[in-house]
Amino acid sequence: MLRLIENWLRSAINETVDKALTRLVRDQYPESIAEMLPSLQKVGGVRFAELLMRSAQGAPAPRPLGSPQRFSPWEQLLFNPVHLCRFPTPENVPVATAVTIGPRARRPLTVAIPILIAGMSFGGALSKRAKIALARAASAVGTATNTGEAGLLAEERAAARLLIGQYNRGGWLNAPEQYRQLDAIEIQLGQGAQGSTPQRTRARNIGPDYREVFGLAEGEDAVIHSRLPGVNSQQEFIRLVRRLRAETGVPVGLKIAATHHLERELAVALEAGVDFVTVDGAEGGTHGGAPTLQDDMGLPTLYAVARARDYLVRQKAAGGVSLIAAGGLITPGQMLKAMALGADAVYIGTAAVIALIGDQAVEALPFEPPTSMVVYTGKLTDQLDEDRAARSLQRFLNACVTEMEMVAVSLGRTALADINKSDLCALDPVLARATGVQLGLVAPDRQERLFPELAGRWQPGWLPPAEPPGGSLPERQDPLEPVH
Repeated sequence: MLRLIENWLRSAINETVDKALTRLVRDQYPESIAEMLPSLQKVGGVRFAELLMRSAQGAPAPRPLGSPQRFSPWEQLLFNPVHLCRFPTPENVPVATAVTIGPRARRPLTVAIPILIAGMSFGGALSKRAKIALARAASAVGTATNTGEAGLLAEERAAARLLIGQYNRGGWLNAPEQYRQLDAIEIQLGQGAQGSTPQRTRARNIGPDYREVFGLAEGEDAVIHSRLPGVNSQQEFIRLVRRLRAETGVPVGLKIAATHHLERELAVALEAGVDFVTVDGAEGGTHGGAPTLQDDMGLPTLYAVARARDYLVRQKAAGGVSLIAAGGLITPGQMLKAMALGADAVYIGTAAVIALIGDQAVEALPFEPPTSMVVYTGKLTDQLDEDRAARSLQRFLNACVTEMEMVAVSLGRTALADINKSDLCALDPVLARATGVQLGLVAPDRQERLFPELAGRWQPGWLPPAEPPGGSLPERQDPLEPVH
């Protein structure tokens, strides 16, 4: 019987394909289904789908997880292993991974690894289960997670050993009784995927738990304004930073979308006395943003990090003001390259969410996207296993740091923080000019003949210390330790 069914199916499929191919080649091009092929190639699959969504809905298509375009040419930067000019780090010498954010603050934030979980809000982006799992994984490896633009979720605060909270444009975490519970305050003025554009979550998508955390009335929309409430001048921003620093003692920083006005923005931030700056490149993700905001606005992460670091150095603020890179950092190599260009730490969002879902994605596929298990409005949020999710992200973070340590050994470094531009070479002359990384196509002694205007800007290499840095720093758990 099964043989008969199989033969019938094969025959039916064969006949259908034969008729389709015959019609394909005989019909005139405008009447053929093949007419879609050049259209798809010309427009692109993603843009084709979004074009249809705009025409059907009459509104921007809220694309999740950021732009599919790859703006930062990370693959054009490579690390320089050493053999004799400087010896690799002995395998019995540990590589220091800890970093301190806001060293000038009365209560600096020290994390065991330089990878932080980016701001993704409860309700506006992620479910409660997802936020708790992110916090638990971050705590297990000794790093910090971020509230995103939301109110203070009690369960997240309880699960997070270190919590960075966003003083935000919605005003939901801006009261003293809330921000005094934080380990660092990040004043959120914009993000890479949406700039400073206002956002609105309709009341119909807001459940009771969301309303409670955000302090919203029944039927009230959640609105993120283009400006921070009460901050309509540079002087008002400066007063806000100084008040928060004096009142809390924790690091107070600024998060902005990377922009060609970067140095002008940083000048105001430094005058205010911020402890850290988060620069979110154009590749930054979001729970759902207009494609034009994601694809056509901002500055790529790679160039933003290099420019921000150069400005901090010129202003003699590097070392005192921490720089956090964000926006499309997916692989450990990209994260470490951002640090080599001058970032003290990096945020990951999209990568963290994908790692959080991990092998639970099979529970959603093929009929629902895996993100339906973690976004607040997803159909499958109740199916996310918090333990498995936290464990999956913990393993991912440990694997990333292990790979970073392996690179450090090959570079002859004993701390991730010691890796710098001299450990990189660029494969593109324009990239070399822009970043101050030497061009790998020619010998180091020929660099200044090629780029005389950059004379003295190249960062020389240096010998690593014989012993690893001392001091008491937090340690991440062994990869096999359970998440508590």
